[in-house]
Amino acid sequence: MNVRICIAALLAFAISAVLGPVVIPFLHKIKFGQTVRDDGPESHLKKNGTPTMGGIIFLFGMLIPALMQIPECDKAVPVLILTFGMALIGFIDDYVKVVLKRAMGLKAWQKMSLQIVLSVAFGLYLQYMTDADMTMKIPFADGVILDLKWAAIPFMVFVVIATANGTNLTDGLDGLAASVTLVVSVFFCIASVMTGAGVEGIAAAFAGGLAGFLLFNAYPARVFMGDTGSLALGGYVAGMAYALHMPLIIVIVGIIYVIEAVSVILQVGYFKLTHGKRIFKMAPIHHHFELCGWSETRVVAVFTIITALMCTIALCGVW
Repeated sequence: MNVRICIAALLAFAISAVLGPVVIPFLHKIKFGQTVRDDGPESHLKKNGTPTMGGIIFLFGMLIPALMQIPECDKAVPVLILTFGMALIGFIDDYVKVVLKRAMGLKAWQKMSLQIVLSVAFGLYLQYMTDADMTMKIPFADGVILDLKWAAIPFMVFVVIATANGTNLTDGLDGLAASVTLVVSVFFCIASVMTGAGVEGIAAAFAGGLAGFLLFNAYPARVFMGDTGSLALGGYVAGMAYALHMPLIIVIVGIIYVIEAVSVILQVGYFKLTHGKRIFKMAPIHHHFELCGWSETRVVAVFTIITALMCTIALCGVW
């Protein structure tokens, strides 16, 4: 088992590391460049034109080692369906933004509809095509199981969409979403080994792919993951949590995703209620810290350390 984990991680890392120097010039050539919002931190304006859709680097990096896990674990298939399904939605959104020059990408209802359909398909596959079910373990409750019965699928749709949009909002600084999710992947790998869920190979492959991607996405980023990558991260995190019967653990290990999403909700709600006043200098909250004088690397380091601490706490709830 340990050999399988190491091979998956190292192979995914190697593929991502090799793909980077191939994919980045190609994205430059076809002019898939990021357009940075002009109301954001001034230091970000220099990032205009940096290639986006780079999420395909770590997605292809982890694909082969992840597919190698299928004979060992039938739950690998629905996790990959959700991950790459979200990646496809993100790719369409990126394509609309970059190629069709529609700054907002897909309309909100279009993106939401696609995510709902994909989430339901994931839930049905997981429930009827694998040995998993929709019951959930309660963290720190020593074996207590929660069965939502008829409400399980609607709740799962909420979890998947909330997680995907939380990871999407986290992707705003060089290396932030990739670093945070790399730590979460390590947690999933350890938790899978501890519980015997069998999906540790998928987690190892994803961690290796993200590590290879960070060679090009860490500050100063040579490529951004785009919605192609950030929505895929959300699909992966939600999929792995359900494969482990622990969707509630996302609130702990994905605390940064939660904080980022809540900061936007609070900012928008307060802005509307007070007719123009703001709680934060800018949302999502990572931009608030930037405008308070923090460097990008400091924000990424602090958010990643927080994630590591919360994942350590979460392991106590899995034990």
